[in-house]
Amino acid sequence: MIKTIELSPGIELRCCRDSRFKQGCLSFQIVRPMLADENAMNALVPSILLRGTRRYGDLRAITGRLDELYGAAVSTIVRRVGDYQTTGLYCSFMDDRFALPGDAVLEPMLAFLTELLLDSPLEDGGFLPAFVESEKKNLIATIESELNDKRAYAMGKLLRTMCREDAFGLPRLGETAQVAAIDPVQLYTHYRKILRESQIQIFYVGSAEDRTVAELLQPLLQRLERSFVPLAPQTPFRPCQGVDTVETMEVSQGKLCMGFTSPITNRMKEFPAMQVLNTIFGSGMTSKLFLNIREKMSLCYSIGSGYYGTKGIVTVSAGIDFDKEEVTREAVLRQLQACQEGDISEEELTAARQAILSSLRAVHDSPSGIEGYYATAALSGMGLAPAEYMAAVEAVTKAQVVAAANSLRLHTTYFLKGGSQ
Repeated sequence: MIKTIELSPGIELRCCRDSRFKQGCLSFQIVRPMLADENAMNALVPSILLRGTRRYGDLRAITGRLDELYGAAVSTIVRRVGDYQTTGLYCSFMDDRFALPGDAVLEPMLAFLTELLLDSPLEDGGFLPAFVESEKKNLIATIESELNDKRAYAMGKLLRTMCREDAFGLPRLGETAQVAAIDPVQLYTHYRKILRESQIQIFYVGSAEDRTVAELLQPLLQRLERSFVPLAPQTPFRPCQGVDTVETMEVSQGKLCMGFTSPITNRMKEFPAMQVLNTIFGSGMTSKLFLNIREKMSLCYSIGSGYYGTKGIVTVSAGIDFDKEEVTREAVLRQLQACQEGDISEEELTAARQAILSSLRAVHDSPSGIEGYYATAALSGMGLAPAEYMAAVEAVTKAQVVAAANSLRLHTTYFLKGGSQ
């Protein structure tokens, strides 16, 4: 069971008390509206925080301190959740029950997290230039590596085109030019601003009581200067004119991406039916797209669909030969039409339900799984806990799946083909 405590205006602690694990975790996320003028800075901030503190001045010292904390670990968080971008740190550490007699891990871990968040070494009113320049290069390399994954690149181009009037079209990590332009003073000023104004979500998984965790967080909270600005709620897809785009690049395999819109989001009672539909339609090796278009028709090397519930967007991605674009597109639409006309067997419906249920059961298999599900669900606006969600999925009927299918409309397509630009 998740318990939520409002620590101060705009700062919430969510606790999952669970004694099954030797490891606990705690995440600290600053929640921002996805904005073109700050997404790159938000993506860069946590990497800078992990470079050092005034007491632990470099990566070697940071690692040494984590070793002292029974091999704890701290990693960066940069997530996209619908209209929001989150930036922060994720801590994994031994639960106090397994420490040596007289030792504690949670309290010194939170003290160290406070140092990482608030005690960065500074120079001339900004982060250390050496840290910033080094992490800018790493972030640019990460962004540019997308070019090597043509499937991810093509899907990114589809969403940017489809959602060009919507915050969901902005890249999670920003653009390389934006990253390159960031300077240390600008970044530190921005960080202090978002610490002051933003919603902050803290999530804990472990054996400690929620009130104990809240008390241990007080030294951190007392050092935060706050002037909270509430977030606007999540919104569905913002309508704009659909576009069909073809891009040429030196590639050996074509990438066809198709984007569909639906009014059904994860904040609606029809959400479980849309999840079941997506699974029947194209998610997994028992889906209509995989079994018919790849296996029976041999039109593609790979194919699958995805559902972005915060926005009501379903996407299809297929790896194909360059001359198979039109026939593959028509085949995808025929499989969707089959769902819309109720050509769904009981075996397909059962397999889809079981696939979703299996995924939901796995949520509680690890602290990271628990944190990832609940922290994201809270921000996305979905109010269903896994048990409620599972019950809703089990109750989905064929008629509800057909209704979900009929809510889909093709909006935008993107095709990446071979050749010189």
